[in-house]
Amino acid sequence: MTRMWEQIRDWALVGGLSLISVVVLLTSNEPMLNGLRARSLEITSSVEIVFSGLGRYVRALEENEALRTQNVELSNDVALMRASQAENERLQGLLALSDSSHFELVAARVVSKDITQERNTFVLDVGSNDGVEMNMAVIDSRGIIGKLVFVSENYSKVMTYLNADFFAPVMVYPSNTDGIIGWDGVRFDRLILNHIVLSAKLQRGDAVVTSGQSAIFQEGYPVGVIDTVYAEPGLSTWTVYVTPIASLDDALHVFVVKSKPNPEVMQMID
Repeated sequence: MTRMWEQIRDWALVGGLSLISVVVLLTSNEPMLNGLRARSLEITSSVEIVFSGLGRYVRALEENEALRTQNVELSNDVALMRASQAENERLQGLLALSDSSHFELVAARVVSKDITQERNTFVLDVGSNDGVEMNMAVIDSRGIIGKLVFVSENYSKVMTYLNADFFAPVMVYPSNTDGIIGWDGVRFDRLILNHIVLSAKLQRGDAVVTSGQSAIFQEGYPVGVIDTVYAEPGLSTWTVYVTPIASLDDALHVFVVKSKPNPEVMQMID
């Protein structure tokens, strides 16, 4: 017992003195001790203010992150709503086109696109089982998309207007000028209108539609609007660039015009 006391007496003495000091500080009314207590409270208050500010900063960061996440979610919702609205407008346009067309139309969905090369194509989810055949025109509510170049039982392949092998006879309004529309393989946002003589009166903004002088495209389907017209030295024809009216990037639903090309005309064209 004596040995244990010897081991802990120093600690017991320190603890006792510390306790006495605390009691004295708390109970004494001496001015100096009161000043020390006030100073201690000031220091403690400053520390509390710092930690309180840190807490508010951390909460602000958490609220900011929550607001950022909410903003991203709302932006995604808005984007989906706009996409749905645009798709709804396209579908309404297709329904209106179906009601006003003089030819039977077969509705199709674009299941695959390859529009990054010189021979850009679509794949549709309709085929011979749906009554479609090669060389039938493909359109949407805005204008021409292309023509069928391969048909299986359930699928078909479209040569789009952005294809180096595509061409179609067209007419420019209001001048009623005939020409051939095609793609020069340079830019994906324009077509080239060939065989327009310099005597033709063309200007930027003129409408370009199919002329009907084709075994595939009937008369009056919109193609685009003239963007640029200029004369190159030494040539007897205008250089004319046309902005397509039916974008291929957002084409999701189309129609196949169920009108068989005239074999004799096709043979003459070939």
